[in-house]
Amino acid sequence: MITTSPPGSIAMPNRMSAVLALAAAVGLAVPVSAQREYRNEIRNEMGRCSADKGPGLMVTVDGIKASSGKVRVQAYRANAGEWLVKGKWLSRIEVPARAGSMSFCVPLPASGRYGVAVRHDVNGNGETDIRTDGGAMSNNPSINIFNLGKPSYTKVGVPVGGSVKSIRIQMKYM
Repeated sequence: MITTSPPGSIAMPNRMSAVLALAAAVGLAVPVSAQREYRNEIRNEMGRCSADKGPGLMVTVDGIKASSGKVRVQAYRANAGEWLVKGKWLSRIEVPARAGSMSFCVPLPASGRYGVAVRHDVNGNGETDIRTDGGAMSNNPSINIFNLGKPSYTKVGVPVGGSVKSIRIQMKYM
């Protein structure tokens, strides 16, 4: 079956896609709640973490060892069905690494418990190089051979209300 659109119109999969595309095209901010639920790649816009915005996390990552490669920050819901599950991250910020400390603004869809995972891909190859790359998580849980780098969501969960909450995460390298 072939469908056609009236002359001068553009066929869109659904009305919400059209609205979001138009808003992005004219530079309007689209609330996190109006975006798709998972896999939102966002820019690190610090203004989105001002006092009157929220909910969100202001994440400061300390101990970045080199100004090479990329640092990736991903937010997940802190529950058994979503924490570190492939494709279940809510938002991701990926930027060039800067040695020392870096701050990230992570808007969240609603109040709740969230976990943050950070990765420093030192050589920027997109692969996990266990001997050089760094990693860290909210609440700085211990990572060892027994939990294989995946501590329980109960250890990383940070309660977030209707405003922006600040947290610090310490990078770990082998």
